[in-house]
Amino acid sequence: MAMSSPTTCNGKFVKPTVVLVGRPNVGKSTLFNRLTRTRDALVADQPGLTRDRHYGIGRVGERDYLVVDTAGFDPVVKDGIMHEMAQQAEQAIVEADVLLFLVDGRAGLTPHDEQIAARLRRAGRPAYLVVNKSEGMDRAMVAAEFHALGLGDPLPVSAAHGEGVKQLIELVLEPFAADAAAAADEADVAGPRVAIVGRPNVGKSTLVNTLLGEERVIAFDLPGTTRDAIAIPFERGGRHYTLIDTAGLRRRGKVFEAVEKFSVIKTLQAIQEANVVVLVLDAAQDISDQDAHIAGFVVEAGRALVVAINKWDAVDDYRRSRLKEDVARKLGFLSFARQHQISALNAQGVAGLLKSVDAAYAAAMVKLPTPKLTRILQMAVAKQQPPRAGVSRPKLRYAHQGGSNPPIIVIHGNSVNDVPESYVRYLEHTFMEAFKLQGTPLSIQFRAAHNPYATEKS
Repeated sequence: MAMSSPTTCNGKFVKPTVVLVGRPNVGKSTLFNRLTRTRDALVADQPGLTRDRHYGIGRVGERDYLVVDTAGFDPVVKDGIMHEMAQQAEQAIVEADVLLFLVDGRAGLTPHDEQIAARLRRAGRPAYLVVNKSEGMDRAMVAAEFHALGLGDPLPVSAAHGEGVKQLIELVLEPFAADAAAAADEADVAGPRVAIVGRPNVGKSTLVNTLLGEERVIAFDLPGTTRDAIAIPFERGGRHYTLIDTAGLRRRGKVFEAVEKFSVIKTLQAIQEANVVVLVLDAAQDISDQDAHIAGFVVEAGRALVVAINKWDAVDDYRRSRLKEDVARKLGFLSFARQHQISALNAQGVAGLLKSVDAAYAAAMVKLPTPKLTRILQMAVAKQQPPRAGVSRPKLRYAHQGGSNPPIIVIHGNSVNDVPESYVRYLEHTFMEAFKLQGTPLSIQFRAAHNPYATEKS
């Protein structure tokens, strides 16, 4: 198994990208869904179901990573749809930090597997050989014949049942742990990382150039000019920032070129690695499902957010009024984020935008004292208790901070698994109001109190 150093971008550590490769119907999409805890990838007992890349976020413990599911890979095919699918997989291999090569433990070693293994040995990327569908089988026996592929010790798992998956991903991420800790220390010195995201041609690169005061990135009236995530350090008012200009995220059906498809991965990585995200909307266009999709990913990643409605000077009062209603209706879940109406081309409203970035960053990195958290929790419970679950009512006893970016509040108590989502939202709103957190989402986690008598016999 070839090993390389953990990935960096412009000298910065970024979360590793784990790419799943293998021939059709070996269980790549099943493993993808297991790692991301979603059902985003279609799964069926039919080869070739995945024809495009799927991407998602996986998490193990406190570490998260980007997961890419690729189509069935045939490195020797030269034309047709299989060639296009192979090109997609080739792009993913080039940009991967870690490759998981899946084979089918029940079907055994095939010539197709040998062709893929030969390609991966030339890739120069860390590659782990994963023997899937090994449930109910002797691990040593099912792995034995795959040693011939020359990719190190085969690792038997069952993606469908979850057997061996946690141990696999912990092994895969182990080389990245120290670099992630060092990156956290470095971020305190370098200041906030600010990702500029949005659909193509909404003015992201123009906004970056305006903030920098110079033409540092290409800004052109053509969608898709930016292909990669470009990180640019700069200083304003004695404060250090790193701006990240990203490629525009298109609707999946509108993405054709392989290089443009993979730029989506770079954008999602940029969101994950940012402290604050600026979502740029176009005042001349209606809010689209894609705008909501991008915003949803930012919230899911837990990143602080500022909304910039660009080209505000180019629309009339009727259009402005209609757009405000459109934003409130389709992006209502972003109520925690400040909105700014700007013109990136003419630098109108940009100064206020940066102030909101500072405020959102401060809210995301805030330190919340345990006594005050517990006091606010007790006041919230006194005002409105959690609803009963059967004969018992959840008892919430105390709270403390569990992390930052986003702020995480850990609440300890009894029967906490029965707290409904509506009550969690009530607590989130209460904490955000009490600490005046503007611009960042808030995450609440529950911990059940230990019962010392749980293992004793009555």
